[in-house]
Amino acid sequence: MDFSFGTVRTFGKGWLFMQVLAGMFSSPAQAVTQEIRASFVPDSANPHNNQFINQTPQSGYCANYVNDCKTYNLSGLRLPLRFAAIHPIEPGAPARAGATLKAPAQWRSLNVSNVVTGESHSMEIRIGALGSQYVLSDTAANLTGASGDQEGHNRLWIGGSWGGAPGACQSGAMASLGPDSYTFFWRTPNESACSKGAAFKIPWMSYDYLDVGYELRTPDPLAMSSGLYTGELIYSIAPGGDFDMGDNMLPDNSSLTFRFVLDVQHVLKVALPPGGNRIELVPQGGWQAWLQEGRRPARLFRDQTFNISASSKFKMFFECEHGGIGACALRDTESGSTFPQVYMSVSLPHGITDMAGQPVKHRPLTDDVQGTVFQPGYFLERAPGTLHFEIPAFYLEQMLQPGRARRYAGNVTVIWDSEV
Repeated sequence: MDFSFGTVRTFGKGWLFMQVLAGMFSSPAQAVTQEIRASFVPDSANPHNNQFINQTPQSGYCANYVNDCKTYNLSGLRLPLRFAAIHPIEPGAPARAGATLKAPAQWRSLNVSNVVTGESHSMEIRIGALGSQYVLSDTAANLTGASGDQEGHNRLWIGGSWGGAPGACQSGAMASLGPDSYTFFWRTPNESACSKGAAFKIPWMSYDYLDVGYELRTPDPLAMSSGLYTGELIYSIAPGGDFDMGDNMLPDNSSLTFRFVLDVQHVLKVALPPGGNRIELVPQGGWQAWLQEGRRPARLFRDQTFNISASSKFKMFFECEHGGIGACALRDTESGSTFPQVYMSVSLPHGITDMAGQPVKHRPLTDDVQGTVFQPGYFLERAPGTLHFEIPAFYLEQMLQPGRARRYAGNVTVIWDSEV
């Protein structure tokens, strides 16, 4: 008895690729926008990886001293933010009237949302370091009466040069100086203000740019659907704001916006072995017991293997040529009537579970387009699964009559769909 079924087709949305774009733009509203890109691409060589790769080009201190930033899991950007003193910095002045620095070092959260479906996930960012180049109104040697540049910068500040970070801040590995300038980078493990007191009067001073070292906590890409996700986080730049350089060193912009664009691209691919699209349902052990002894079999069935590659959740359901109730009917090729029903279930490889975290063994499938949803715990590539087809015993009495040859056939379409 031969039962032929149509080909199995698959639906997938391809790779999950997450991106945050990079660029800096200044607007008339006195704000700076910095886009950050990151990506996730399933990797068969590292299937348990669920980390995004930051694709934003590094600039500033972290571009020049990659290992120093990498040690602290920091990525770096040079931002077009300038600060300038509005009053001279006097010796013995309060910290906020002189040179002080505070970064938003605590983790801040934001949501990124799929631009098509609205699916939302949370991510976090913190600023783990700040740096710049300060420029003086005169050379450090002239301001302090020193005999050279190094001595001048050392004498200018209480506690020594800016190479030694004050208070809760921690010095970067590298610093450099010129006659009237000093380039520095301070790590900011917390949001305490770090201040340097002047030992000599400084008529005027500026920070010509702002280097930031930032750290990201991104969502789990294996829990995200394919698509483009966007979100923003806005920091204030002002005395008492998120970025705070004191009451004397005022910024030329009032806010900094980090814009995240996350482009997620997943894999969903199913392959059948040659001839796997034709299913012949037979009894356990074949037809000999029926043909020779007239013993009706307990059931007709076929287990069809397939290979699946998947990196994110997907759903499964089926469509029938001849509709049934929770199954697909078959058509008697002689009479044209539809009678028996084929029930379908699936067993999926280790690493793919249902949404309750349970293994998938002989899980019944339905014709509901909402489908049955499954979740990979990591990227699987060409892992073996099985489709189970069965006609149960209560149909066989009418199907199998002694001395009568009958043939039943029908097409079944099994669907794997990444759009959950």
